[in-house]
Formats: sequence, structure tokens, C-alpha cells
Amino acid sequence: MFKVFRAFVTKEMYHILRDKRTLLILFGMPIAQILIFGYAVTNEFKDAYLDIYDQANDQMSKELVQHLQSSGHFKVNRMIQSEKELEDGFKAGTTKLAVVIPYGFSSELSNGNAVTVQLLADGSDPNNANTLVQYASTIINGFQQERLHQTDNPYQVEVEMRMLYNPQLASAHNFVPGTIALILLIISAMMTSLTIAKEKEIGTMEILLVSPLPPLLIILGKVTPYALLSFINAILILLIGYFIFDVPIKGNILVLLGVCFLYVVTALALGTLISTASKTQQDAMMRSLMGLMMPSMLLSGFIFPLSSMPKVLQVLGSIIPATYFIEILKGIMLRGVGAHLVIWEILILVGMTIFLLGMTFKNFKIRLE
Repeated sequence: MFKVFRAFVTKEMYHILRDKRTLLILFGMPIAQILIFGYAVTNEFKDAYLDIYDQANDQMSKELVQHLQSSGHFKVNRMIQSEKELEDGFKAGTTKLAVVIPYGFSSELSNGNAVTVQLLADGSDPNNANTLVQYASTIINGFQQERLHQTDNPYQVEVEMRMLYNPQLASAHNFVPGTIALILLIISAMMTSLTIAKEKEIGTMEILLVSPLPPLLIILGKVTPYALLSFINAILILLIGYFIFDVPIKGNILVLLGVCFLYVVTALALGTLISTASKTQQDAMMRSLMGLMMPSMLLSGFIFPLSSMPKVLQVLGSIIPATYFIEILKGIMLRGVGAHLVIWEILILVGMTIFLLGMTFKNFKIRLE
């Protein structure tokens, strides 16, 4: 009896080891999850970029800037020359934290007067902004403590914090744009890939392909309802965020809706590409979960800032459509920027859409042949 059982277990083991898909689920997913969570789920960061608006430009202010850089947590991105340049940096999304050093920094400290250094942060990402400000405050306080032991005249450096675009650090300002990105991805990409895979699994896709309708119209007919439903969902989430969670829409609403529609098309192209490579619904579901949901949630900047992750994960995040869509939404909704300030992200989404559609058409032709 034991020999029969052992032979049965051995057969099952060989069967599992021959199935690459099963091995991927058993070993690939746990390894990928622990690595991604281990590196992505962190509030620590190194070499975060900050802008310096040094109005004093004296010896003591330069020492403070050097102290911020020597901590290992910050790197100076730009030396700001005017308030307009500072404002433009925040609107464009290139500035996440700025340190403003006032005029007469050295002389005021030498005379024993209190000097206020201002920290300005982009509050459209509350968690990241709060972390950056806390680190910078601690480093500036450390600078003050060091100087206390070097002179008989105690330095008094006070820190004033200001969160732009989200003074109350409301979490809704962050999760509403991210939720829109994830929901549109689920409905557009995952549901589309499952629907087309279902047709292939039960054999009705072949019947459709031999019908008078061209294959392109068949695919369009399948994905159009999901495009409409996704777009309606985007509008509903925007309305809920605006009226219930007080998330502002400062930018042009038509540009915002246009970007939402572009992202829907990108997600649909991604879903149809997955469907062309999947034979069953289960296969499509696994590809969607592993290739879309988890990376989009963890590596798009929705929950954890990309700047705090290793370079490898930042590169992976840069090929995820949601990364650019969330940045566009925050720019238009929270910072009130025009299309010209997010044109790079829009062009990337357009390029991704064209590439995905091209790959889908190529795979579809191969399968037809």
C-alpha cells in the first residue's frame, strides 16, 4: 500500500515539476512578493531631491545646505533664484521639497536672533511630504545643536513647515487619484482579458472569427462596453472625491476627462494583449494579477513613493501606465496645472498605447494564421 502511495506522490511531483506555470505560482510569486514588499514598503529614503532657495547666500547658509546633503538623505536638485521659479517647480511636479533660507541668515544668528527656515513640501502626496519634512526638520535641528557647542552665542534656528496643495494632509488627496487608476485598470484591462479569454476557452471565438465581421470589429465590439463603463466609473469617482472627500479639481475638467479616456484606451490595449497570450480565463487572471494589479499598486507611487525604492524597482515603476496617470491626475486636480505641464506624461501614455495596440495586432494575426 505504501509503495502505491509513494508512486502516486512521485507521479504528482513529476507532474508539478513539468508544469512551468505551477512552478511560477509556487516559487515565483512568493519570491517576487517578498522582494517587492521588502523594498517598497518603507518610509525610509536616501538621496531624495530637494530645491534650495538661499536668499542669504552667506557662509552660514552654505554650511546649512552642506549639512543637509552630508546627511545622506538629501541631494540638492536645484538652487532656486526666485519665488516664481520655486512656484513653477512645484506646479510642474519637479519639486517635492524646498528649503527657503531667509536674508541675513549669518548675521541674525551671530547677533543671537532667532531665524526661521521655511520648509515647503508638495502635499499632494501626504505620506511622502510628511516624511520629507520630518527628516529635513531633524537634520536642521541637528545643525543647530552642532553649532551650540562651537560658540558662546546660542543659535536659534526655527523651522516653519508648509504643505502646498494639501495643507491638512488629507489622505483622500492621494488615494482618490490612485483609486481611479486602479479601478480603471481592473475594469478595462482585467475584465477585457477575461472576457476574450472566456470566448476562446469555450470555443465561441472561432465562431465569431468566421462570421462576416472583420476581426478588428469583433475586438472593438468586445472592448467598447468596458471602455464606456470605465469612463463612467472614472466620472463617478471624481464626483465622489469632489463632493464627499473634498478633493479639489483645480485644473481644466475637459483635459482631465480626456486624460482619463486616454488611460482607459491604454488599459484596454493592455487587456487585449494579455488575452491574445492567454488560452483560459485562469491564465488571463494570473497574468493580470501578476503583471498588472500588484505592480500598479506597489510600484506606481500610489502607496509608496518611487524615490524611496531601489533603482531596479524605480525602472519597473517607469514602465507601468498607472505611474504616469496618477502623476497627471495629481497635477491637474490638486496643482491645477495645464496640459503643457504634464505633456511628457501624456505622450508616454500615447506611446504605450500605440506600442500595446501594435503588439496586440501582431499576436492576433499570428494566432489567426
